[in-house]
Amino acid sequence: MARRRSVNGSQARHENPIPNACRIGSIVVSSVIGGRNPGSRELPATLGEQVANVFRSIRHDIEAAGGTVEDIIKITFWVKDPAKQRAALNEEWLKMFPDPESRPARHTQPLPADSAALVQADFMAVLG
Repeated sequence: MARRRSVNGSQARHENPIPNACRIGSIVVSSVIGGRNPGSRELPATLGEQVANVFRSIRHDIEAAGGTVEDIIKITFWVKDPAKQRAALNEEWLKMFPDPESRPARHTQPLPADSAALVQADFMAVLG
């Protein structure tokens, strides 16, 4: 069996001792991905900025694991109000996955009302 490997790349995000993602063999699963600005850990005020940061982090993490966004098979998003905030997700989604015949599965759920973040995500991928 393949050994588990922590994945952080050049942008470790978590203050706790957890990696950005984990890889065993060809499978990659991310930890939670928030919308904070890389480096500063500041949370932008707008949903659009947070969503853009989440998608940048998704790309960073899958590439740090040795894959590409084409290897992602599912992304789960958490947002404050899925019905009202879906458009911001879709804008970045279509940039990252423009081919309607080659998109990962997606699920969107509500964030708790007391969350400081406006969006969070995680993903699963199978490389090669």
